[in-house]
Amino acid sequence: MNKRIFYLLCCISFAASAQNAKDSLSVVSKDWKTEKIAKGVVWKQGHFTDLFDSEQEINYVEVDLKKQAKRVHLAADPKVLKTTSAFAEENRVLVAINGGFFDVKNGGAVDYIKVDGKVVNLTRTPSARANAVLTLHKKKITIQAATPENTEQSTAENVMLSGPLLVLNGSSIALDGNPFNSNRHPRTAMAVQKNHKLILIVVDGRNSKAYGMSLMELARVMKWLGAKDAMNLDGGGSSTLYIKGKGIVNYPSDNKQFDHEGQRKVANIVYLR
Repeated sequence: MNKRIFYLLCCISFAASAQNAKDSLSVVSKDWKTEKIAKGVVWKQGHFTDLFDSEQEINYVEVDLKKQAKRVHLAADPKVLKTTSAFAEENRVLVAINGGFFDVKNGGAVDYIKVDGKVVNLTRTPSARANAVLTLHKKKITIQAATPENTEQSTAENVMLSGPLLVLNGSSIALDGNPFNSNRHPRTAMAVQKNHKLILIVVDGRNSKAYGMSLMELARVMKWLGAKDAMNLDGGGSSTLYIKGKGIVNYPSDNKQFDHEGQRKVANIVYLR
């Protein structure tokens, strides 16, 4: 390698490192708009004018699992698609986000999901991106790399397969550079933090006021917010955050407007009762 190429690579590496440090500081030092929803449940909203060189809108709810773990649930329908708010109204929901990927034409999840001990949908076609599993059993909530043992064979009462896995044991997971991962879209994700809190997060997108994120960018944000383990859920027009008494608080993109009306019908949700 000649000196000129080496120097250029060093400059690129330094610029990327500086940008990453700037973005990290932007998130961790953000003066989030914060509102207490219930004991141990806090909603945070932040608008960024220059995060990943773009305008971004982030909403997330932080749940203290020491106080609220037993109130975290899944809701799903095997065939009928419903909006997140419709699921919420049926299940006495305090907070909800949309869940995993689904069959737009025929309804139901395309990946394995079990709710309250009953299998709702089996995996239709195995997918490389569905490599993460959420399990809810009594007061224990885990996000893990999916295996047959912790998914279809799991004895947990509630199991949801989705992904990709973003963070495991505090380390980012390497992601393939395919369009689904690398392009910017609205995103929904969840994480268990190192301090025993749960994050339910949506990142808006497909708008000049909210560009959306690649999964690599989303994984960085999750780590900066203290994620120990984190997984991606269905994004795009599905990305929705519902809070009781406020309705939809993010800007779902399915109607191509930057308002709260663009919900897409989905197959399941993760919620706090």
